[in-house]
Amino acid sequence: MNASATWTSRWLPRSMASRLYLIILAGLMLAQGLSLALTLYERYESTTAAMLNTVEHDVATSVAVLNRLPAAERPAWLGRLRRDNYQYLLGAGEAGFPLFSARSHEVVRRIANEVGPAFRVTAQAVSREPERYQVHFTLSDGSALTLEVTPRLMPVATWLPLVLVLQVLTLLVCAWLAVRLATRPLTRLAQAAEAMTPTADGPRLAEDGPTEVAHAAAAFNTMQERIAKHLKERLHILASISHDLQTPITRMRLRVEALDDGEEREKLLGDLKAMEHLVREGVAYARSAHGGAETPVRIDVDAFLESLVFDYQDMGRPVTLAASSGGTALLRRQALQRVLTNLVDNAIKYGGAAEVAARRDERGALCIAVSDCGPGIPEAELEQVLQPFYRLEASRNRDTGGAGLGLAIAAQLTRAIGGTLVLANRDGGGLVATITLA
Repeated sequence: MNASATWTSRWLPRSMASRLYLIILAGLMLAQGLSLALTLYERYESTTAAMLNTVEHDVATSVAVLNRLPAAERPAWLGRLRRDNYQYLLGAGEAGFPLFSARSHEVVRRIANEVGPAFRVTAQAVSREPERYQVHFTLSDGSALTLEVTPRLMPVATWLPLVLVLQVLTLLVCAWLAVRLATRPLTRLAQAAEAMTPTADGPRLAEDGPTEVAHAAAAFNTMQERIAKHLKERLHILASISHDLQTPITRMRLRVEALDDGEEREKLLGDLKAMEHLVREGVAYARSAHGGAETPVRIDVDAFLESLVFDYQDMGRPVTLAASSGGTALLRRQALQRVLTNLVDNAIKYGGAAEVAARRDERGALCIAVSDCGPGIPEAELEQVLQPFYRLEASRNRDTGGAGLGLAIAAQLTRAIGGTLVLANRDGGGLVATITLA
């Protein structure tokens, strides 16, 4: 991953919805800001152009009026001739400094051209911030007349900020709706993928909406059906072969039992027993994929685990209930009992004893753990042992009766009922298998 990708991943939100919302919002806000800036600039240019086009004529008319009036009547006319950006003063005005802006030079030039040289036009700036300058005239009677100019834009309307806020809120709502509509199909697709099971009883996506979404939904539904069909065919073949092998194995065992006692007879009987065990587990593994077909019922988890443990104890098996606080839950009882029985038998076989415990995690999901004090499993092989026919030769070989399907059956059956099975080594030695049911 290059530096730019690392920087992007670090600063952008993790979810696609948040990223899209941020990008769309940033783009819209930038466009809104640019539009506002261009509007203000255009307003400034328009105001300046309007002022330059009208001020020369207006000032020339006003100066001519004041020049013709008697000196005593001129003060009364100053208020009438006043405008938003400039006013007339009788007298020489203030002392100032040379003009500094191109706009002021242009205004003075146009006024001088309009009124003519008879009024001996001069100009000086009297303030920089805000800009203010004075244009001086000499009337025909020798009196001084001053035009004080204060360039400024027209004030912004009081309703304009409210309109801007409403526009921003509208952009936020539209961006949120756009992101929601864009990411909702992805969320449904992810949920459907997580819920997909080998029996194809997962939810089918609705093939509606925009063309791209409908096409993706149809492709996913087709993929789900093909995967389910493939798995069903594979499991059906496995179940059929395992079932059909039982008959010839039974005939072989009957014929071997008819032989005279001897070492060869015992070896053959042992091999046939191992074959029968492998066939039974093959059938059980094929059937475990359909554990989700059972109708879930609400049961008391504590009573269910106590009944399971007491059954083992009645048979003299070393199984204990360490903790139970599961409350009630909607579960597939028979499938869960098969999983727990498999795990408990596995713990007794390889650890000598089993310990069962139940709890609720921070999300409220039910967690049932089966622990033993056996040799455990190397960390690198904790996931591999959940695969069919995978055996740890050091501790779980054919001599101990293992066919490599026990944990695979438990894992597949757990997935079929909507849960997960995780193996982990205990700190004090041994293995703990945890079933999590949402």
